[in-house]
Amino acid sequence: MKTPTVSYSITVRARLKNQLGMFARLATAIADVGGSLGAIDLVEAARDHMVRDISISAGDEPQAHKIVQAIRKVDGVQVISWSDRTFQMHLGGKIEVTSKLPLRTRDDLSMAYTPGVGRVCTAIHEDPNKVFQLTVKRHMVAVVTDGSAVLGLGNLGPEAALPVMEGKSILFKTFGGVDAFPICLATQSVDEIVRTVELIAPVFGGINLEDIAAPRCFEVEDRLRQTLNIPVFHDDQHGTAVVALAGLMNALKVVGKTFDQVKVVIVGAGAAGIAIAGMLQLSGVTELILCDRQGAIYYGREEDMNPRKQRIAETTNPQRLRGTPGEVLTGADIFLGVSAPGVVSVADIEKMAHDPIVFAMANPDPEISPEDVVGKVRVMATGRSDYPNQINNVLCFPGLFRGVLDCRARTINDEMKMAASQAIAGCVSDRELAEEYIIPSVFNKKVAEAVARAVEKAAVKTGVARRERASWRG
Repeated sequence: MKTPTVSYSITVRARLKNQLGMFARLATAIADVGGSLGAIDLVEAARDHMVRDISISAGDEPQAHKIVQAIRKVDGVQVISWSDRTFQMHLGGKIEVTSKLPLRTRDDLSMAYTPGVGRVCTAIHEDPNKVFQLTVKRHMVAVVTDGSAVLGLGNLGPEAALPVMEGKSILFKTFGGVDAFPICLATQSVDEIVRTVELIAPVFGGINLEDIAAPRCFEVEDRLRQTLNIPVFHDDQHGTAVVALAGLMNALKVVGKTFDQVKVVIVGAGAAGIAIAGMLQLSGVTELILCDRQGAIYYGREEDMNPRKQRIAETTNPQRLRGTPGEVLTGADIFLGVSAPGVVSVADIEKMAHDPIVFAMANPDPEISPEDVVGKVRVMATGRSDYPNQINNVLCFPGLFRGVLDCRARTINDEMKMAASQAIAGCVSDRELAEEYIIPSVFNKKVAEAVARAVEKAAVKTGVARRERASWRG
């Protein structure tokens, strides 16, 4: 039976006979089929009955249906209606466009639109840099996808990707104060994606690529970075790498090791795995092995290779180890999973070095369950919010884009990504640092601001900022 989660929560409106012990019987029926009670709201009270809205978390959709069936079987309880809370939240979409300015008078209209707006258009034509001052470009990001790698669900297409891109836009606004808009493209051609983004780029101060399958995502990002003069950031690659690196910075403090001392095994050679490998190499890791479905990637391997994997093969796995992830994990200090559930076993983890660090980041089910390695792992992290140490990209991209927009950066370079990692890690003080607290909460309001300022400073220092704060000059 799967652990209940709010992602599969339902609200049941039920009429209960007004008699002693009735709700207790209802609660027992819910618990017997694995449901977890949440909020309980009184809708109506009468002498002989009560109507309540009951929020219940389930482990998956089939279990949610079982819960409703169990409630219907309780004598004295009538199910009036029930709904899936997640679907209710998405009704009509999750974002909207609103005006910053009220149009109350003829004067307001004349300045916001014609004829006054013509003067602003002319000013931008004469000095194109003024587009950052006088339009939404200064705070607007495009969240672009082709729907080919939606979450862990696969190639669902642009329409099915739209709820994710809407959600991403909310996260940009909530955590970074950045306005973002979903752009879901009805093509999976690299040439068409690149050309479309080039054509819409004048509106935006940055491009966030999302849920584009590897290896296509690499070419799309590389080409856009060459042709656009605004930052292009594939979050599935770099956001994951930035946050994972931040977690590792603190995890290594906990176990008393350094990057240049450790052996690291990464399972998953897609966008995230390759980006994490690159960040680890920049951090000083030399003994690094990347694994895919065929096992360890090594120089000279011919099966299931592509240009990115080939470059990885040339700069990692110095001993040219071969075999499954479990086989190459022997003596490893760190396991990083960005792949699928069940790719390593408890026996594999037990072969790691002392004080092992395990980041099992596959969602919704990690590569190995934290419950299975209690007492066998010193530091454990996942991509889930219901376990300690959640490696969540929302710790990176809102603050990162806030910083690049504030300094009007032309690109996002390695120094800026490294600064973001250090800023995230720094939000956990030495006093707070512990095995179950190596990464700040996604609701820590200090994170986005810390990341923004660190990224902005790195952009200025490396010469990619168009604008800098007067206090930093010299």
